[in-house]
Amino acid sequence: MFWRKQKAAIERFHPLHKALTLERAFSVSLRRDDWEPVIQSLARHGEQVRRRKWLLHQRVPGVLVPMLRVLTADMAPGGVLSVAADMRGPAVPEKNGPKQELPSRPPVSGLKQWFAFDPWLRVRAELRDGSVVELVVTDRVRNRSYRKRNPRGKIKLKSKSKTVQLVRVTRRLPKDAAVQRPPSPPPGWVRVRVKPGRRTVVRASGKFPGPRENQALVDLILQVSTEPFRWTPPGTAARRTR
Repeated sequence: MFWRKQKAAIERFHPLHKALTLERAFSVSLRRDDWEPVIQSLARHGEQVRRRKWLLHQRVPGVLVPMLRVLTADMAPGGVLSVAADMRGPAVPEKNGPKQELPSRPPVSGLKQWFAFDPWLRVRAELRDGSVVELVVTDRVRNRSYRKRNPRGKIKLKSKSKTVQLVRVTRRLPKDAAVQRPPSPPPGWVRVRVKPGRRTVVRASGKFPGPRENQALVDLILQVSTEPFRWTPPGTAARRTR
């Protein structure tokens, strides 16, 4: 039986690891310490599975696992971390909008455009300071297809795409937590909104060309994530939850 050793290895993986391998997606809520077996299982993937169709998407070890480690390090043992990871890519039909006809001129004809929205990572974490953080990473892909006649009169079908990556981070503070405007403004590419109230909500969002290398993307996600935490004095929220 072909690939039986690798199939047997997949069966021994953590169920969430197995879902990422075979279905390319999962959505689950677990307490902080229950994520460590998932991370450890993912770390063994490359040693036991080599068949191309069963390889993990590069964003799993490159982005998902580092973000799991960062978030769990800021959580209390009883805190819940909810993750929806979708590594199927933007070509999935339900992620694509309707096609639009665009004006064109020779030698181009039949120009069509459509957008794909791929929210491939969504996270909600209950932090030890009493605040709740939500993170969404989305690829917005503009697709175009058209026919083009070359100088010899032959018509060829062509397509191209352009990706923009969107990062949105929301932090809901504990009740009556102190709020303090940061001494310096955020980077020009980061937009911050503050909704005051009994539980103040700070939202930060960033948009940049993609796709990026995994480490560069992690750095940008962390940079956007920093902004909501600049609106509270250090340790203030944590003291209110004791």
